[in-house]
Amino acid sequence: MHNNPNAAFHVRFHPSFPENASPYRLVDAQNGEVGWANDFLDGQRIRGLSLCSLRAYAYDLLHLASWFLSSSTQLSDLNQSNLKNYISFQLERNPKPAAQTINHRLSLLYSLYRFYHGSEIPLQSQSIPACHLKASRFGYGRTQRVLRGIRIRIPRRVVIPLSSDEVFTFWRSFRTFRDLSIIALMLFNGLRSRETIHLRLDDLRFAQNEILVHGKGNRERLLPLAQETVQVLQNFLDFERPQTNTPFLFTSLKGPNCGRPMTPAGLRSLFRHHRKKAAVLKANPHRFRHTFGADMVRAGVSVPALMRLMGHAYIQTTMLYVQLSPQDVWREFHQAVSKLNHSKLPINL
Repeated sequence: MHNNPNAAFHVRFHPSFPENASPYRLVDAQNGEVGWANDFLDGQRIRGLSLCSLRAYAYDLLHLASWFLSSSTQLSDLNQSNLKNYISFQLERNPKPAAQTINHRLSLLYSLYRFYHGSEIPLQSQSIPACHLKASRFGYGRTQRVLRGIRIRIPRRVVIPLSSDEVFTFWRSFRTFRDLSIIALMLFNGLRSRETIHLRLDDLRFAQNEILVHGKGNRERLLPLAQETVQVLQNFLDFERPQTNTPFLFTSLKGPNCGRPMTPAGLRSLFRHHRKKAAVLKANPHRFRHTFGADMVRAGVSVPALMRLMGHAYIQTTMLYVQLSPQDVWREFHQAVSKLNHSKLPINL
């Protein structure tokens, strides 16, 4: 049974903060600002990080501040050896965080250390040969790999796309054009959850059958729209969307929040409701995005084109989505063999 050191700190959101300061602030139990954390957050705000990223950074800093407090560690004390203690601190929590979460927190810690000290976190010992600590012929990347040797191995996880029957069963339970529009944008354009709910009315370009999407890292991409998607979006605007001053496309349709922008919690609630109603338990926004990627590959879209459509900064990320089933591989194999310009094997000797 562990005490909860998080009680000594919490994250506050101040929407009225200026553009050069993070609206997410780490404060102590007396609501005093935690200077080292908020100065770092302000630096990331100046760099142009999105509010979503700043929020994630703030909660990672909250966790880090709790470890500093419970272990009597300071930022200047860090080395590769006591980073292992930080990993152990996380693995002993209940529930245990995912490997991706631990690695993200470690990455933030490396960035924080460089922000204040202008150098990498010192190594755990001097036993590593000096030649490994300089760029030399291995290049800067080798230096980074040595200095960042502590990572949790992420288990390889294959996300199975939804079948056509599962998609049909899921959206057959929908009764509003708004909900159908959301699914269409995820299934036929591969939009992420936040990209979907952050769409604005002026992002729609029906005359050109296009939509402007605001992706991760404030990167924008212009995507084509299928005519069916345009029609269901138009029906939502014509028949369902409440009269409201919000610039955001998707809003609540009824209740006390009618006309207000849809929130991440509202989107999660929508998917929970339809998963239960349709009994398609695997249906979630990321699964629809993965289904889009798999469908595009099966239809012959190239990986570079899919990278642009999905808004990935690195093609390696796109490759993680492109995991064909054995049936897909078998089908492509037989199609390829049938097109080979070889003479027939003499099967009758």
